[in-house]
Amino acid sequence: MAPPAEAAQKQVRKKAATAQKAVKPSAKARASLKQRRGAPKRVVRVVPERPSFGQLAGLRNTEDELELKSSVALVLDQDTDEVLVSKNPDAVLPIASITKLMTALVVAEAQLPLDETLTISQEDVDTEKGSRSRLRVGTQLTREEMLHLALMSSENRAAHALGRHYPGGLAAFVSAMNAKARLLGMGDTRYAEPTGLSSRNQSSAKDLATLVKAAYGHQIIRELSTSPEYSVAVGKREMQFRTTNALVRNPSWEIGLQKTGYISEAGRCLVMQAKLAGRHLIMVFLDSAGKYSRLGDAERVRRWLDEVGHGAASTTSSSAAELLEPAS
Repeated sequence: MAPPAEAAQKQVRKKAATAQKAVKPSAKARASLKQRRGAPKRVVRVVPERPSFGQLAGLRNTEDELELKSSVALVLDQDTDEVLVSKNPDAVLPIASITKLMTALVVAEAQLPLDETLTISQEDVDTEKGSRSRLRVGTQLTREEMLHLALMSSENRAAHALGRHYPGGLAAFVSAMNAKARLLGMGDTRYAEPTGLSSRNQSSAKDLATLVKAAYGHQIIRELSTSPEYSVAVGKREMQFRTTNALVRNPSWEIGLQKTGYISEAGRCLVMQAKLAGRHLIMVFLDSAGKYSRLGDAERVRRWLDEVGHGAASTTSSSAAELLEPAS
């Protein structure tokens, strides 16, 4: 019989061997690990965002008293046309989905049946930017539902379908958009399609203020653009959509009309009609650099108006002094 000490050591060695066997990787695991060690390391490339037209033109270097983050800004009194804030208002830039406000205006004034069913087709799929959509090809919604999603959630396929179902088709619709712009005196504005995905859709802050004022005259545009959320029945499914403008859900804001927009060439854009400091104001912000900076600019304007009171004096950048006079 082995001495007690020797027997104890033998038991310890046995347990150690068992433990080592338990943690030893299998042959398959060892082969996989060897393969991974020999494989080249994955390189994750971060593609920088393309510079906007405003950035390339040096507009983001323009200083202003409110330290706005948007390259272009214009705030005016809707009732008197008095300009309160002005920054590069004549610059003509891509306007992204602000385009959809003119799309809505043309649809509203055409007085087409809002309960007519429209169908999303392959033609409505974005081939320019490759943007995604929750509205699959074959989705059927009424014209009013399409309009609602285009204005509230900036749904590109819905906006394109609205243009495609216009009498005469898409080409006639785009012609109607440009004709309406000319009729409103929007001399800086050109439209190439109804979604805003094309950088060829361009305008100035002055023109967009005119567009906001015209669109505000239509109750349906006011209501649908300021809806915080909306659900539609797509087949047997109920799909929920939300506004792209967080200020709509902010109870401290009284917004009568709004539209956001973004493509890399345009930067972040926002137009609104809102009641601030007891006045009905039209606000335009174009080519804002950060994701939330256009909303921050709206808040900066509101704080400034609260500070100076109801009789706010105008503020302007050096490049826009001529706009201190009431706009025509």
